[in-house]
Amino acid sequence: MGKKRIIKKSDEGGSGSSGSTSKGKRTKRKLSSGLMFINSTYNNTILTFADDQGGVIFWGSSGSLGFKGAKKGTPFAASKVAEFIAEKSKGIGVTEIGVFVKGVGAGRESAIRALANQGLAINFIKDVTPLPHNGTKPAKVRRV
Repeated sequence: MGKKRIIKKSDEGGSGSSGSTSKGKRTKRKLSSGLMFINSTYNNTILTFADDQGGVIFWGSSGSLGFKGAKKGTPFAASKVAEFIAEKSKGIGVTEIGVFVKGVGAGRESAIRALANQGLAINFIKDVTPLPHNGTKPAKVRRV
């Protein structure tokens, strides 16, 4: 049936040093500015917050907030994700951001508006949607 767990109780009035240092606990970063990447597709909207060098701090998507199916691609879901990420970023002291927008989904503008309404100063907005230079070769003519 497996091994039984034995739980040892630590002493109540001990030295107090036990449990004070934790390897897994990270210190909270304090940032004043950062980069926001908005990836808006037809099916989902993903927001990623990064520091000025591009290192990801945290992210969120409409699917991770509980939206399912076709509701993930709506502007309402995108604005909710942007509010969630803006609250987290303000928690570490961020006041100004630069925004990179990628994709053709419905949540592009509503996510940017939600970020601005949360009190974050937007320094720039850059569209980085990939565009084909020439595209793929067209299909052969169909013979019936």
